[in-house]
Amino acid sequence: MKHAPDPADYLQPHLEAIAGALAGGGWLVIENFVPPDVWRPLAVRAATIDDYAPAGVGRGDDWRQVPRVRTDRIHWLEAGAGEDAAWLAAMEQLRLAINRALFLGLFEYEAHFARYAPGAYYQRHLDAFRGDGIRMVSTVLYLNDAWQPGQGGELVIFPQDHPGGTVIPPCGGTLVVFLSEEVPHEVLPTRVPRLSIAGWFRRNRSDSTRLDPAN
Repeated sequence: MKHAPDPADYLQPHLEAIAGALAGGGWLVIENFVPPDVWRPLAVRAATIDDYAPAGVGRGDDWRQVPRVRTDRIHWLEAGAGEDAAWLAAMEQLRLAINRALFLGLFEYEAHFARYAPGAYYQRHLDAFRGDGIRMVSTVLYLNDAWQPGQGGELVIFPQDHPGGTVIPPCGGTLVVFLSEEVPHEVLPTRVPRLSIAGWFRRNRSDSTRLDPAN
């Protein structure tokens, strides 16, 4: 029986670059971050989910659907599902590594599959309100095989060092990492089905008067 790849094998070569980028410009794109035998099972899993829910904006009581802003659909990763658990375990290793390098106090990771049907998009936004301190570092892993120019669905990020925007093709195995409060971004309308995993490393803001929920 073939064993699942050890996350350390594909994480270790990139940990220094990820920490350096977050401490510097605040973003990094790594093509072929994970090998096909890691991301393709995730792509199969994402493609076969039958209960994607409409995505919204806001959290808790402020959550609402706003189709003029985003039209993707989502399904939260489940710790009990094999493929999901493997990716969550890999991100746990990344969380620990970022904390060791940057002392960000990242407490946990939450993530969902995102499915964009043809015509779907997500307008320019930030993943966290500045100063909110809940979502600190965002990740996006793409699950699209044989993506071709002209198919749309590119991620455009607008970091301070590239204010005109950097366009990132959603090619399978590519990982994008950026500071949630600092890097605006958008997903351009796609012409073909587009799959990804969007995730966030969060800081725990619980105290004696407030319980910080995961979602």
